[in-house]
Amino acid sequence: MMLREFYRGKRVLVTGHTGFKGTWLCRLLMQMGAEVIGYALEPPTAPSLFELTGTGRQIHHVCGDIRDQAHLLAVLDKTAPDVVFHLAAQALVHEGYAAPHATYATNVMGTVHLLEAVRQTPSVRSVIIVTTDKVYENKEWLWGYRENEPLGGFDPYSTSKACAELVTLAYRRSFLAASGVAVSTARAGNVIGGGDFAANRIVPDLVRAALGKRPATVRNPHSVRPYQHVLEPLCAYLLLAKAQAENGALADSYNIGPDEGDCCTTGAVADLFAGLWGEGFSWHTGGGNGPHEAGLLRLDSAKFKALLGWRPTWHIYQALSRVVEFTRAMATGVDLAAVIDQQIYEYLNESQYNQQE
Repeated sequence: MMLREFYRGKRVLVTGHTGFKGTWLCRLLMQMGAEVIGYALEPPTAPSLFELTGTGRQIHHVCGDIRDQAHLLAVLDKTAPDVVFHLAAQALVHEGYAAPHATYATNVMGTVHLLEAVRQTPSVRSVIIVTTDKVYENKEWLWGYRENEPLGGFDPYSTSKACAELVTLAYRRSFLAASGVAVSTARAGNVIGGGDFAANRIVPDLVRAALGKRPATVRNPHSVRPYQHVLEPLCAYLLLAKAQAENGALADSYNIGPDEGDCCTTGAVADLFAGLWGEGFSWHTGGGNGPHEAGLLRLDSAKFKALLGWRPTWHIYQALSRVVEFTRAMATGVDLAAVIDQQIYEYLNESQYNQQE
């Protein structure tokens, strides 16, 4: 796959780099030898993986709001990135209900601002806009959604991300393709991994309960989601950005989800975590009276697998075991940057990305 050869020395901009997923991506790019520029608000949680790993001291860290078009454009103009990964977003379904205006402003107009800045930055050749598996009009059917299924969404978060898909399509067709800039959207599944401290997510909720030595409360134990370790989509983003930079015809929209066996119920995830954690950890059902959430969601990633030669590496048990490893390290004061970097090393060593490198 020769990812290191491509990214070594590249200037790579990551928006939303102070979040859970963004921090993992920064550290992954650092291992690839890239020069990382981050543009984001301060970390959205306390504690935060970004601060616990000291990542801000190892990259070019810019504190900025994706809704501030002038500042964003100035940063791109000054840093002249080669590749852009757009992760900055309001990323929670529940927060979308609580603050719909801010959700649309960030997820829709933030994407417009990013793509408009890319238009005016000649150095950029490849862009990945990260959306979500929730962009589809969810009919609660048993099979996985394909990229040609209707976009929709029920709630403000989901529909804002569907809008971001349409914004990206318009910019690709109207401006970027003609100027030699390849831009794709990536619709990833439910990511899990060490260092996620967000509210109202199953794995962080399990972790908090385990550390607090109390049973966990699981809202919807029968809901089905495409769970995957955070390194699965992140490495897929790197692969896609490289591939489309070399062949602009690949610029498109892609699902990046786990194999069928990893589309499992929330209750099954809780059971697996309990078995890995031990110490008599348990969970119970409760708190299920919140706003609407989809009960059944799967992704079909056949297109990405066929065109990019991609395949998942860590399945749900392996992913959760790494979460437990990270959590125990955090509880005992181990250097968390070293834990993350070691997990990245292990993942790359076990995956297709290690081939021919």
